[in-house]
Amino acid sequence: MINMRRLRFNPAVRSLVQEYSLDSSKMILPLFVREGTGIKQEIGSMPGQFQMSLDVFKEKIRQLSDLNIGGVILFGIPDVKDEVGSDAMSDSGIIPRAIEAAKSVNDKMLIVTDVCFCEYTSHGHCGCIGDVGGRKEVDNDKTLDMIARQTLAHARAGADMVAPSGMMDGMIGTMRTALDASGFAHLPIMSYSAKYASAFYGPFREAAESAPKFGDRRSYQMDIKAGIGQAMREIQLDIDEGADIVMVKPALAYLDVIRLAKERFPDLPLAAYNVSGEYSMVKAAAQLGWIDERRIVEESLIAIARAGASIVITYWAEDVARWEK
Repeated sequence: MINMRRLRFNPAVRSLVQEYSLDSSKMILPLFVREGTGIKQEIGSMPGQFQMSLDVFKEKIRQLSDLNIGGVILFGIPDVKDEVGSDAMSDSGIIPRAIEAAKSVNDKMLIVTDVCFCEYTSHGHCGCIGDVGGRKEVDNDKTLDMIARQTLAHARAGADMVAPSGMMDGMIGTMRTALDASGFAHLPIMSYSAKYASAFYGPFREAAESAPKFGDRRSYQMDIKAGIGQAMREIQLDIDEGADIVMVKPALAYLDVIRLAKERFPDLPLAAYNVSGEYSMVKAAAQLGWIDERRIVEESLIAIARAGASIVITYWAEDVARWEK
């Protein structure tokens, strides 16, 4: 008689046959850095996550250095925003200075930088605004030049990896060309290749102060109702242009996209972003005592890995590392 419970009855046997486990060394922690001194401001919709000034950020990097996390990804909040997000392209901008601050504490920590403009522009969109097809919209081609300038500012400051999130057509080719021509051929690009125009980003927009002042981002981020083949085309285009790692975002609502991406592109590292809305829903329910936060987190992150993601960007990276420790 077949008895599947024989593999579950004894805890030691159950552990022996497990195929998946949490691994904080494959997780990247998002951090939000802003101007000022002595600032550690909790994000209202994301309990346990903070906007930090550079001095507080350096102490955070010091604390993380004792943990086995894969790295951090940085999001900057400048004091002054303008139409083109000038701070994002400046060598003295908030992110270049954050990179240098992190490296001064721990030069072995993997520092990934988000390459986008929504945190830096006065209008909150991911690029240069122009007249596109008779309406006020992000001008894709003009934005590409801005992306190249932002990428090189991060590279010069010492970033270990750049991660473009704006979903501009041609952004990977533009970045790869700029990096290679400027002596940064060694620098990898992790592309937000299949990024959906999701409602799950709400808390992040509070954290990064990046909500659009008009319209939305559905003309450049992927339609949530689009066929899954469109996501595969986006990923293939990024690979063709030189992406080293591709990403699906959000993670939990798009496990099917992660799975198909892994099957279609098995030889390329695949990342998934366990986004702010996914984090905040669990935090809210846990605070009300409705769920066991740690068990939910473990189950969710295992699901993302089982779907095929080998790298996970998650706000729980630090928690997982401490649980492991």
